[in-house]
This record gives sequence, structure tokens and C-alpha cells, in this order.
Amino acid sequence: MSVTIKLDAVNIGKTSLHKPYIGERGGNMDKNPNDKCISQNTKCFFIYLQKSMKISEELDRKKKCQMEIKMLLDRLHFQDKNQQKLSPADFLQINLSMKQDHDTSEKDLARTFLQKLMMLDYRTRYIPVQDSHEVNTVMSIPILENFDTNDDDLDCLFSTSVDIDELKDTHVHPMDVQMAVFHYSDNFLKQSMVTKLSQCQYALPLLVPDPLTMDIEFPLWTFRQIIKTWKVTQVQDDSNGVMTCMPICKAETPMVFFFRLDSPSVSKSELMNTMINNRHSTFFHRNCPGSTKSCYLMDGVAEIAWYCPAGKHNDAFTDCIAFCNLHGDALLSEKQRDILIEKSSVNVVLAPTLKKGHESSIVITNLYKNPEPLIILIADDDCNAIQMKKGKYKMGLKDRSLSDVSEQLKKIIAEVLSGQHKSFQLETMAQVSGVRVDEDDIFCQKGKSAAMKLVDLLQDMDVTKIKDKFLPCQGKLWHDWCKTNKELYHHKGQTEEEKSNNLKKLMKIRQDQCTVSCSEVMKLFIESLSSLSSTEKEYFLKWTQILIDALSSNELLTILQTYDKKWSEVLILKKKHDKSDVLNSKQTELEQISKTLQSASFGLEHIFREMGQIYEAHESVQKQRKRGQTDWTKYPELAAELMISGHPVELMDGDAGHVPLKWISSLLNEVIRKLGNRRLFVLSVLGVQSSGKSTMLNAMFGLQFAVSAGRCTKGAFMQLVKVSKEMTTEFRFDYILVVDTEGLRALELAGNSTLHHDNELATFVVGLGNMTLINIFGENPADMQDVLQIVVHAFMRMKKVRLSPSCVFVHQNVSDIAAAEKNMDGKRRLQEKLDQMAQLAAKEEGCNAECFSDVIAFDVQKDVKYFAQLWEGSPPMAPPNPGYSESVQDLKKIIVSKASQSAGITLSQFNNKIQDLWNALMNEHFVFSFKNTLEIAVYRKLEVQYGNWTWSLRSNMLSIENKLYTRIENGKLDQVELSYLFEEISKTYEQIKEDLTTYFDDERDKEMLVQWRGRFESKIKEFNEELVRGVKRKLDEVIQQKAACKKLDDKKPEFENKLLQKSKELAHKLKDKDKDEEELEKQFNSVWSVWVGELTADTKPIQDITLEDDQLTVLEELGFEWDLINAYNVQGKESLDAIKRKPVAVRGYRLTYLQEMAKIVKEKVTEFELKNKYTLKKEFTVDLLLYVFHRAQGWLSESHNKFKENNDALTYVENKKIRYYNIFRSFCRGNSSAVVLGELICEKLKVSLVEAVWNKSAIDLAGEMRCSFPAFSGNRLNLEKHVLKLLAEEENFDHFITYIRHPRKHVESFIKREVKKYIHTDHKDKAANILKRNVEDINKLVKQALFMTTEEVKTQNGETETWLDKFWSLLKHELTFDTISSQNFSDINNFDFLKEEVEKGLARIINEMNNSSFNKMTTFRMKPDQILIDQLCKCCWVKCPFCGAACTNTLEDHSPDEHSVPFHRSTAVSGRHHRHSEDMSLEFCTTNVASDRSFYTSDSEQPVLYKLYHTAGPKYASWRITPDVSKLAYWKWFVCRFQEQLEDHYKLKFENKGEIPDDWKTYSKEEAIQSLDEMYMCE
Repeated sequence: MSVTIKLDAVNIGKTSLHKPYIGERGGNMDKNPNDKCISQNTKCFFIYLQKSMKISEELDRKKKCQMEIKMLLDRLHFQDKNQQKLSPADFLQINLSMKQDHDTSEKDLARTFLQKLMMLDYRTRYIPVQDSHEVNTVMSIPILENFDTNDDDLDCLFSTSVDIDELKDTHVHPMDVQMAVFHYSDNFLKQSMVTKLSQCQYALPLLVPDPLTMDIEFPLWTFRQIIKTWKVTQVQDDSNGVMTCMPICKAETPMVFFFRLDSPSVSKSELMNTMINNRHSTFFHRNCPGSTKSCYLMDGVAEIAWYCPAGKHNDAFTDCIAFCNLHGDALLSEKQRDILIEKSSVNVVLAPTLKKGHESSIVITNLYKNPEPLIILIADDDCNAIQMKKGKYKMGLKDRSLSDVSEQLKKIIAEVLSGQHKSFQLETMAQVSGVRVDEDDIFCQKGKSAAMKLVDLLQDMDVTKIKDKFLPCQGKLWHDWCKTNKELYHHKGQTEEEKSNNLKKLMKIRQDQCTVSCSEVMKLFIESLSSLSSTEKEYFLKWTQILIDALSSNELLTILQTYDKKWSEVLILKKKHDKSDVLNSKQTELEQISKTLQSASFGLEHIFREMGQIYEAHESVQKQRKRGQTDWTKYPELAAELMISGHPVELMDGDAGHVPLKWISSLLNEVIRKLGNRRLFVLSVLGVQSSGKSTMLNAMFGLQFAVSAGRCTKGAFMQLVKVSKEMTTEFRFDYILVVDTEGLRALELAGNSTLHHDNELATFVVGLGNMTLINIFGENPADMQDVLQIVVHAFMRMKKVRLSPSCVFVHQNVSDIAAAEKNMDGKRRLQEKLDQMAQLAAKEEGCNAECFSDVIAFDVQKDVKYFAQLWEGSPPMAPPNPGYSESVQDLKKIIVSKASQSAGITLSQFNNKIQDLWNALMNEHFVFSFKNTLEIAVYRKLEVQYGNWTWSLRSNMLSIENKLYTRIENGKLDQVELSYLFEEISKTYEQIKEDLTTYFDDERDKEMLVQWRGRFESKIKEFNEELVRGVKRKLDEVIQQKAACKKLDDKKPEFENKLLQKSKELAHKLKDKDKDEEELEKQFNSVWSVWVGELTADTKPIQDITLEDDQLTVLEELGFEWDLINAYNVQGKESLDAIKRKPVAVRGYRLTYLQEMAKIVKEKVTEFELKNKYTLKKEFTVDLLLYVFHRAQGWLSESHNKFKENNDALTYVENKKIRYYNIFRSFCRGNSSAVVLGELICEKLKVSLVEAVWNKSAIDLAGEMRCSFPAFSGNRLNLEKHVLKLLAEEENFDHFITYIRHPRKHVESFIKREVKKYIHTDHKDKAANILKRNVEDINKLVKQALFMTTEEVKTQNGETETWLDKFWSLLKHELTFDTISSQNFSDINNFDFLKEEVEKGLARIINEMNNSSFNKMTTFRMKPDQILIDQLCKCCWVKCPFCGAACTNTLEDHSPDEHSVPFHRSTAVSGRHHRHSEDMSLEFCTTNVASDRSFYTSDSEQPVLYKLYHTAGPKYASWRITPDVSKLAYWKWFVCRFQEQLEDHYKLKFENKGEIPDDWKTYSKEEAIQSLDEMYMCE
């Protein structure tokens, strides 16, 4: 170090050898040369030493400063060097900090600062901090305890400092918080932060030293979104000032630069504030609340703010001026000082004194020599303002008020700037050397480069022509498409033909869109979105918006000013009630300006709109991508990524007034694919134009909705706000989706169906939202009434379609929100208005409502919020009103509180809701057109669940029925009590009730399910009761039949015993004789008739019936002549069911049955004659009776034969012939009694085993198919879809006609066919396994019984009778059997041998059952197809009164819900034709209800409009038929495929009015079947 000093001293000395030595007195001293040289070197050394010490001190100061900065960052929790920078995503979410009202801890200071700033609360600089050392005190006051005497007290009094820790600054300087957040934010958050600071009228960082490296940065990027508006004051005349609106980066304005040298006593920042805005601290100064002596991050920071005049005479300056403020001592920030001096128009320097030799004097001297104007402010001088020479001023500040100084400064600056002066533009700062520019970031540059390529294509173009050239899909083509699409819902004339033509037009427009799509602009845009990284993409989008805005801002401003001027002229004429051509001309001009304004409006949203239209066009046409075209299938994914990252997405095109459903649906599906089917709480907002809706939402959630005057929201936009992880426990949803809308009664739409448009928009956004904010601006009752009328109508419609959103009224711009009495009066008046509007709306919508709370849950005390006006003073220099920010915060808390009680909806449900609402809004009658897909889906799911519950009850009851049937057949049960059945099923029923309760309580859609809870609980109860009573009826019939057969049953054991005895005796007689089979049979037959005669001698045989004779007798009794009877004895085609209800099979046939049936026929004939007012011939009645008799004949004969078989002793004995011949033959062959008994047991077991196995298999098969067979495993709608699919696949016209005329009959036939196919073909292995399982189970049961019986009898030394009794007792609950008399087998003593014989016979039976055919199943009591028919067909079969489609509700009686079907048919399907012609009627009722056409009911000659079909009578009113513009391909294909057959069947023609449209003929069978999946999927 010493060597260096010497060398430096010598060098320094050499440079100073010829300079005179200046002594203390300033005189020259003549000395010898050697002394002179030594003196010069010594002087140089001391100068160097002084400089070295200064450098050392500076280094120490910087080191100390960096240590203090590190401690500061530690306190603010920014200590981690690797900490990821804060981003907008951290604040674009619902988190805990927004809930806090109390003082903030230091660790939360940064986050709280940003939260408040985003809400435009300028008090964010003054956040109360909770001191960890304080306990329930605002400030701790130190007490001095070390002075005891009076002298000591005096010492304390005159002491200048108190050396105690408590007096040190304990809180962080507010500007340190701001700058710390600035340094630790990424560029996007910095930009948002600076934009909000600008809105709060705060100064913005212009030159920022890095706190660690001290490198200086110019954050140009942060200024890019700031738009400033001002009016240049016209001094010469009285005219209004010229309005200017431009990005502040581009503005060329004078710049006044303020800096201080050293530490003057006067606050420079405070002085600047008095010049710019006397009531607002634009620049933070030492006297601001929260200021401390220690501020570590502001020294060397240069801030800038702009004064923007309002065009008034009291403006401080006539034009926009930039004011720049360098913080700290400018002597220590030389680089910043020099840069800003170079750029400034006027320099204002504040110094404590003005003395030569002072360090600051050098700087001032240089400035004085500089040609730029200079104003020197001297703190310790009291001189008045003096102009020392042109452009050079001096003013003392001592003993002068800031306001006086400010006024003089304003005059001087105004005078200086009135002449020629240098202009300042922010963007030029990027060219200053030695300063780092944030936009030099590589990601920013890539984004800018991509955006520049795109915008270069638009340069030098007329802004109004840009969209037509580069975005052609969204212009006239899209508007024409929207117009044509709306016409689909409002038909006139030939509806199907008109509809076909419109569909062709729509397709043609889509093809034209495909042709002109993918302009160079769109190609570049899509390529950039696809190729750039996420950060680059974010920059690209921001740059694109910035550059596009720069293209159109000036022109937009000019057009808006022209519009305002013309609008004022129109208003003046209207006030004068001028109805001349002048008014019309002015209005026409206004309309033209409006169109020009619409053409000139060009932003990023229009490019995204073009993306949507390109996608919709290609998706509709399904056109393959050509070389050079972008991949349109990727568009939804690109847009979804942006939506997830927090970008607003256009939901409704405001220019066309239409929702692009395909685009929105695909976009949301992509969001679902990326995020999962997350739950949302949808918050929408409604209000008049320019009422601050977007501003409020942006402040509340930190969103990005456009808010500037020239860029008001058009249509509707949606944006996702994430719920933070720490808040997810409080909510049942993951995101809040905010929907911002254009203003109601927008000026652009004046006179152009405004009311309809507003009603449409209001209904749409109210329907979408879980909550809607109703934004009312100002206190004008007329404005309020218009908005309320629209809103109340919207909520009334929601009530009628069973949607129940909540609402909060926000009353903005209220003059005095603090006055509680005034607020109460305002709420009372609002309540009265709402009630009045509700009553009017109720009349128009046709429902009852006396007050608004009858329409929607509403509490005027809680659901009305008053907002202060947004600005605290007059713009453009007014900051936001802190009361406004408080109101935003309070409203946010209310929203979050209400939201926490809601489950919201899933993304997919929201997607469906958009489709449902918009499709319904397209129709004239929203309420009758609205189809709530979400509600339908939830109900269909409930139907499936209901089917599962009822099946559990049914399958359990079938098992109970089986067991009880067995006991009845075995004679062990002669009465079944309802209470017993209810008890048996109770366990299953209670479980079902528990499952039902769980389903309704825990299902995600429980809020929607609740409307059906009571009905389904009662339906399950009814089903259970009906099931129990049905089984009781069946079992009672079995008991009744058993009782009817009792006489014979009592004799059966006697018959069997005698037959067995006689067979055994005959065998013994022939025992020793050799007889072949033929001889044995001959011998047996010779005695059989004798045995039968002996056994049945005392019983009367049942006679066969003679139905033909009985029929003639009945006709004679009715008075018909013989000749007439003979002449009309023809065969009929139908029969009555009345006779089939008679117990013929149980009690036998009676003549009275025919007599009753004939009486019913005559009564029906008479009733028909009276109703139709004409008389039928006797011949007709005879003919009718004869064919009814004929249809009944077969059933009567079959039933009587069954009765005879069960009750006639002779028949019974004859049926036992084979059994006893086998016993006889066995004895003849010398078999032992055990062998014969074994054979007899097996013969009796076989019948019972086979029946038990097949009945159980029938239940199991039905259960298996109910669970796994697609057609049977869902609800009634699912079954219908499979029925229609099979009909199309088979293409059998007769089957179609059966389905059309008798849908239930056809469905039953379908079930039978599918069961048969399942068992015999498709799943025969599965069916065989079920059978084998049941065979094995029954085999085990019987074997177990054999083993237990034999062991017990052996142990007890029992006899044959004991063995038989025990064996049957073990099986009596599972199998039916006839008893066997033991007296003929008393000689059996080897029961093991008997067991073996039975097992041999059992093995044969089991083997036979395993290999038996399923065809046998039809002969048994339980049949799988009938079980499934009972389960699946007990539903609604009511037909549509127009097209005959059967209602698809799973519940048979589903009142009060209306009948519905997923899609209706062409009325030609059911043979409907045009009145007074043979022309088929092709129309679909879903098309007719959207038309102006009429129909006639069967009992009236008065036409009824289809759209008012529900007024035509009960059978029409019970149906819900919603308009449908889908292709409905299935029935169109059917009509074309079976055109000739339909004409032959109905004797009608597809001609003239009934001519089939050409496009119907293009549908293939495959498309028809596919349409079923699409349509039923929508359900």
C-alpha cells in the first residue's frame, strides 16, 4: 500500500509541478526550487490522502448500507437469495390475507401492500404495523429512571439525546416496503404494480439502483400499460381544450427535474406535491405518516409523475408536464443526476446554502453554465424569486410557506415552458448508456419481436379496414351466421323446408369462413402462441396488445369525440320534441359513427375471436388442413392455457350479440382436460354502461378486464380466479369464475332492439352465475328503474326454470354513504322498486309474486351495498377514493362468505349450462324453451340409482316369495300376513332408506337433488308396499288354489299308498314268472283301469266345457236373432282383458263369465254411440261379441284344463300311471324295498329340484343382466336408446310400426328377445355357469340332508318312517314334495344302502339338469324375461300428443314433473297429415314450438299456436317440449328409408307440403344410430 501511495504521489506531483502553491492566505511564496518541489509533493500527498479517506468512507457507507438493506429484507422475509420472484399469479387468487382487518405483522407487510394496491387503496403506503414488542398498546413511551435529584431532572430536560433503544425507529419505512416488493417482483407484477401506483396518482420509479450491485435500471416495461388522458387548456378563446389520450411511454412532454444537494431543511418532495396535487402526496416525503429517518431503498431512486390538465382555467399548467424527483443527496447519485439533467426541460435544484467553495457549488456552477433553464431554491436564504439571466432563477425558501413557493414556482415553470423547450419521452431513456433496461430481457425481446412481426403487417393501414382484411371470419360472415342461426328458432311457413334451407345457409357460411380463414396475421399469431415458452408468450400477448392499441388509440379518440358531439346534438333535438328530418338525419349519422367506432375497435380479443371462428368453421365443415394452414384443432388448447394462466376469455361476442357455443365448449373441455373437472363458483355482474363494473372487478380480484373509456366491455368475458391452498378448506370449489358484461342500455345499441338485447344479456349472465352483482350507478330513479325491470325479469325466469342464483345490489357513486339514515331510506326505496317490478314481471311471466323475495332469496339489509364515488376529487389528477377501496374489500368479504356456503358447479356443468341458457335464449319463450342439461343429467343419474334400489328390493322379495311358495306347497303355511312380509323385507328396505339418505346428503349435486328427495322417498316407500302387496296377492292365490284342491290333496296320500301297495302285490304274484317288458306292461295295463275305478268310485269327474253352445245361449239371452248370429259369426282380431281376471284356473269355468263379458261389450258400444251421436247396427254388435268370445275361448279352455288337472281325481290318478308302472316293474325284477324307495324319492325329488334350480337361476340371470347388460343396467331412457338402435340395425318396418303404435308391447318383446339371445347365444357360457352353480348348491343341500338323516336314524335305531320324516324336514324350506307312505317299506333296515340308492338317482338328476336346455325355463314359475319386464317396464308410457314419442321418465307417476323425451319425431312417423289433404306432415314438434304455426285439437275448431301448446288442454300442458335445432338424424333417416312403406301403411303421400327435403336423404343408417348416442348423451 505504501509503495502505491508513493508512486501515486510522485505521479500526482509531476502533474502539479508548474502550478503555484496556494498557502493559507492565498499568497505566492518564493522559495528555493527544492523546497518548492517538496511542498508540491506534500500537497499532492495530502490531497490524495483526503480522496482516499473519502473513498474509504464511501465504501464503508456502502457496506453499512448493504448491511442495513440485508436486515431490512430479512424483516420483510425477502432474505432468500434464491427466492422465486413474486408474480401476478400469487395475487390473482383468493387467499387469507384479504380477510385480515387488524394490524399487519412485518412479515406480511409486502403481501398486504400489494393486496391493498391491487384494490386501488392509496393508503397502502400507510399500513399499520403490529409491533412484536408491544402488548395491547399503540406506542410504547420510554421512562427515564436514572435521574433522582432536581439537578438531574434539569440535566435530563436539556439533554439533546437519550441513549436508549426504545427511541430508535422500530418500523419499516413505507417506501422501503414499496421498493422491496418492486425489487422482488417479476416484470409482469412490476408492470401491474406500477400501473396501479399510477392509478393511485403516485410517482413511479424511473431510475432504480440495484440494492446490492448498485447498477441502475430503467424499468421501461413497467410503464407500457399506463395511459394518460388530458385536455390542453385553450387560453386564447373560450373553447374546450383538445383531448389527448395516449400511452405515457409515447407522450412527448416537458420534464421538470427536481433534486437536492446535501440535506436542506425543506422537503423537496412535499414542495413538488403542492405543485402537482396539493391534496395528495404524489411523492412520499418526510412528513408523510409512517415516515422514518432510516430509508434504505430510496436513495438514488428517481421517480416520475405527470401533471395532466383537465382543460379548465384553474389548471396549474396548460399542458401535460412530467415531474421527476431524485431521492437522496444528488451529490451521492451523480450518474442519475447527470442523466436526468441531460433529459430535463427545466432543472430545479434545492440546496441548503449557496456559498463558494461548498461541494454543491461546483454542480450549481455547471448547471448555471448549461443552456437549459435552471431554478435554484436556497433553504437558508430569504430572497424573493430573481431571474439572474434568461432561464436562470434563484429563490430563497427561508420563512416562506410552501404554498407561496409553489405558486411562484408554477409561474416560473409556466413562463419557461411557454417558449421553446426540450421535450422528454420515456422511451428515449432506453438509449442512455450505462443504464440497464428491463426490456432488454431476452424473453421480453423474443415476445416483442414476435409481436412486431405481426403488427408490421398492420402498419399504415386504415384502422377501420384491419379487421375486414385480416380477421374476415368474425365480420359479415359471422354476423350473417348469427342472424341465420336465430332464424332457426323463429320459423314461419313451411318449417322443415325453411329449417333445411337455413341449415344449408349456415353450412355455406362456414365453408366461406374456411376459405378466407388463416390470414397472415392469424398464422403469425398462432405460430407464436404455439412455439414460444410460457414467459415469452406472456410478453408476446402484452406486446401485441400494446402495439395494437398504439395503432388505433388516436383514431378511436377522434371517433368517440365525434360520437359525443353528435349524440349531444340528438339529445338537444329530442328535448325540443323535434320530429323533423333533421333529427332522423342526425340519428342516421350517429348510427354510422357507431358502426365506424365498431370497425375501428381492434384489440387482442378480436384476434382470439377470430381463432374461435376459424375453429368453429373448420369443426362444422370438418375440413382437412391444407399445407400452410395452422392446425385449427389445437386452438382450444392454446386458448385454454391462456385462460388457466389468468387471461380473460370472451364468452359472448358483443358485436354480434352471440355465444360461439362450439368454441366455448371445446375450450372448456380443454381446461377440464388440463385441470380436471374442477368446481367453480360463478360470479357475474350486471349494470348500466360505464357504471364501473369492470373497474370494481379488477380492483376486487386483480383482474385484467378492459376499463378505459374507448375500450368499454362489449359482450361478456370470463376469467378464472384460483382459490389458494390455505383457503380450500373453507370452500367446496377450486376457482371463482368471474363474468364481466357490457353495460345495459349501451349507447351503441340505442334504437336497435335495446330492450331485447338487455333482457337477453341479463337472463344469460344471471342464469350462469351462482351469484350476480347488480351494479347501480348514481341516484337517478329513472336509470335505476330501467335496470331493475330487466334484472327482476331475469330472476323471475330463473325461478320458473328452477335455477336459484343469489344477488347483491351494489349502489355506486353515492354522495354520502356515511349517513345511516339516508342509507336506510335508500334501501327502503330500492325494496319498494324491486317489489313493484316483481309484481309487474309476475304478470308478464304468468306466475305469482307479491314481492321480490318471492322470486329470489333476498335480504335488503344484507344484500345491498353502498359504494363511495371512485375518485377523490376531479379527474384526471384525482386519486381513487379510499372509501371505494374499503367498499370493494367489504363486498369481497360478502361474496366470499356467501360463496363458502355454496358447492358451486363443475367445469363440465358450467359448460352445459352455457349451452342450455343460450339455446333457450334463442327462442321467443325462454321459460318454455329452457332445457337444464345439468338438472336432467342429475335426474337421470338419480333414476339409475332408483333402479338399483328397487332392484335390490325386488330381488330380495323374489327370494322371500320362493321360500314362502315352497312352504305353502308343502302344506306348512295356509296364511301369509302383510306384517310378516314387511318384516322379512325390512332389513333390505331400511338399508335402501339409509342409502337413499346418504345419496341425497352426500352427493355433490345435493342442492339440485333436494327438489326430488321427498318424491323419491315416497316412491321407494310406495314401491316397497306395492311389492309386498303384490307378493301377498300371488301367494294368496297359491293358498286359494291349494285350498280349492284340498279335497283331492287329502286323498292323494291314500291314492298313492293304495297304488303302491297294489303295484307291490301284483309284482309279488308275478315274481316267479319270467316276463319280458311287453308282458309286464300288458299285465299292468290289465289291472290299472280296475285300480283307477276302485280309487275314484266315490268322486265326481269334472266335465269339459262347451264354449260354442254357451256363446249362442248368451247371444240369445241378449235378444239377437239366430239368422243374425249365423250371418256374422266371423273371427275377431282383438280381445278384452275383463274375462282374464276371472279365477277360472282356481275355481273352474262358469257361464256367468261370458254373460258379464257380453254385458261389458254392450255397454261400451252404447257409450260409443252416445259420444259420437250415431247408432251402430245390431250386426256390428253381434260381430264384436263373437270375435271377443273367440279371443277368450283359448284362454278359457286352457285355464279350465288347468283347473281340471289340479282338482279332478281321475285325471290325477291317470297321471301317476307311469310312476307306478316303474315301481311295479322294479319289484318284479326283484329289487329290494330300499331300491324302490330310493327310485320313488328321486322321482319325487326331481320335479322339486328342477323347479327350485330353474326358479333360482331365473332370478340370478335377471340380476346378472340387470347389472351387466347395457340395455338393462340404466334407466328407462337408456333402455329406449338400445331399443331404437336395434330397430335401425334390423330395418324391419313391422317392428318399427309396433314400436310406434305400442311402445310398451315392443319394449317387452325386445326384453324377451334380448334375454333369449343372452342365454342361448351371446352369453350362454355365463348362463350355464349360473345354472351349474345353482345345481351344485341344491346338490350339496340334498346330500347334506341325506347324510344327516341317515346318521341320525342309525344313531337312534329308527325306522323307515323316521328316516323319511327327518329327510323331508331338512328340505321342506327349500323344496316342494309329496309325502311317501312308509308302510310299504317297513322292511328297510339298511339306511346306508338307501342313502346310496338315493345318491345314485340324485347323480342322474344332477347330470340331467347340468345338461338340460334353457328352453325349459319358460315352463317354470320364475322367468328372467318376465322379472326384467316387471322391473324395467313399470315406468311412464304416456305419448306426446303431436308425434307419439313415449315419455322416458323411469317413474310411472312422476307428477309434478312434466312428460319429456330427449328428442321427438317427425309427425309423419305416426301418420299425421296436413288438414284437408293427404300430404304427410313432416314437421317435428320441437321445430313447431319455435314457429308461428298453429294446430287444431280433436275437440275444438279453434287453432292454437304451437308455441302456446301448453294452453291447449291438460294432455298438452303435461308435456315439456323444448325447441331443438339439432339434426335429429334418426327419424329423418327412418322417414326416407321407409317412405314407400309409410305411404302404404297410412294411405298418405309425401308430396306437395309433405315433400321430403333433400338434406334428409343424405343421412345414413350409421349416422342415424350415432345421433342416438349424441342425443342421449346430452341428456
